[in-house]
Amino acid sequence: MYIRGDHAELVVGGRLDVRSAADARTVLHSAVDDGAGDLVLDLSELDSWDATGLGVIMGAHRRAGRCGRRLVLRGVPAQMQRLLVATRLHRILAIEGGIGVESLPRV
Repeated sequence: MYIRGDHAELVVGGRLDVRSAADARTVLHSAVDDGAGDLVLDLSELDSWDATGLGVIMGAHRRAGRCGRRLVLRGVPAQMQRLLVATRLHRILAIEGGIGVESLPRV
């Protein structure tokens, strides 16, 4: 897993899972704490995430809200969009361009 960027926009790539969660949490929390306005997470280079990785994203979302910021997801891969819809988190998280639920392939 890698994260590059600054306190306004971060690109997350690789696997966001139990092994990378602590490092990702540290980077995301620092970005939230050090910036202002929207924090954009570009997930277009993310290969996969597990429940722990999703928890890291939700934790950053909550922290951003407490800091008066908004976490915005960009470039969410289709597989992860399906997970967000299945867990109904697409209704809570800000997703750039939204998710076209009807256009997602069924699994």
